[in-house]
Amino acid sequence: MADLFTPLQVGALTLPNRILMAPLTRCRADAAHNPTPLMAEYYAQRAGAGLIIAEATMVMEGNSAFWMEPGIYSDAQVHGWKAVTSAVHAKGGRIFLQLWHGGRACHPLLNNGAQPVAPSAIAITGDEVHTPEGKKPYVTPRELRDDELPGIIAGFKKAAQNARDGGFDGVEVHGANGYLLDEFLRDGANKRTGPYGGPPEGRARLLLEVTAAVCEVWGNDRVGVRISPLNSYNSMSDSDPAGLTAYVAGKLSRLEIAYLHVMRADLFNVQKGDVLTPARQNFDGVLVSNMGYTGDEAAEAVANGSLDAVAFGTSFLANPDLPARIKAGAPLNAPNPVAFYTPGPAGYTDYPAMS
Repeated sequence: MADLFTPLQVGALTLPNRILMAPLTRCRADAAHNPTPLMAEYYAQRAGAGLIIAEATMVMEGNSAFWMEPGIYSDAQVHGWKAVTSAVHAKGGRIFLQLWHGGRACHPLLNNGAQPVAPSAIAITGDEVHTPEGKKPYVTPRELRDDELPGIIAGFKKAAQNARDGGFDGVEVHGANGYLLDEFLRDGANKRTGPYGGPPEGRARLLLEVTAAVCEVWGNDRVGVRISPLNSYNSMSDSDPAGLTAYVAGKLSRLEIAYLHVMRADLFNVQKGDVLTPARQNFDGVLVSNMGYTGDEAAEAVANGSLDAVAFGTSFLANPDLPARIKAGAPLNAPNPVAFYTPGPAGYTDYPAMS
């Protein structure tokens, strides 16, 4: 396991290990999307990560997709996040915030009746969204006009500034899992023509413009980007995920961002392929991957140079001291899926550390 515990330079940060905490939506914010003291406790418990990437956080009001997820668009939210980042820093940790727009995964019942927006008027199928009135089908989104996209970019940029004011060490742009930026990226959801549709050059334009705007706030060396070229979650698909990965990775490499975070597979195992090889071939910076890695597999990937670090999701959720457990070869707590999105400390801050 020694390779996982060698320091890693990620942009402006030196990480003490290569075991990152992946962003995990947990729905423990309050009804106004303010971070809570319970969230501060949760993240501080996991400060042993090389880097914590905090959960998907709304960059703009009125784009909720999870009901009780946090935001970063109000002064109260910035204040709440300061308590979180202070708690993590007090434990010696480092924490980035994931900047997110829910796109077509949002629902009118979560957003005062507002219709969700997307690159094309195509609804998510095969799943339902949690709302105050129970689970409901997703609705057909409204197609965004080209002249509305500068406002989206400005929303991400303002959120990046708010994250800076909230004490974060950097930010990750969420371009994955079927939310707005990913919806523009992949041709299964983006059927538009014009400058933000068509070939990869057009579909990737919004992600790249958002990333460049965020870099203006933070500097390139404190910005990461996450993509999921294979993941079919939220009814997503692409006709050429490897080619899309190569294009996006090459463009992000020119921006000299701190890292590229690639989800290597499909949660539902519908779409298959190798997206890590084109990512490594076209991105010159730090490459991070996640989805189902064991400690042994992560160590091997770092040792053979295919990755620089690995982000762990549910195993970090259930094991606040995951790096120590991996280093010791200790058994892991099993996660409790029933409590992934429920309020309160159960299944959130009550997982035990090693004795």
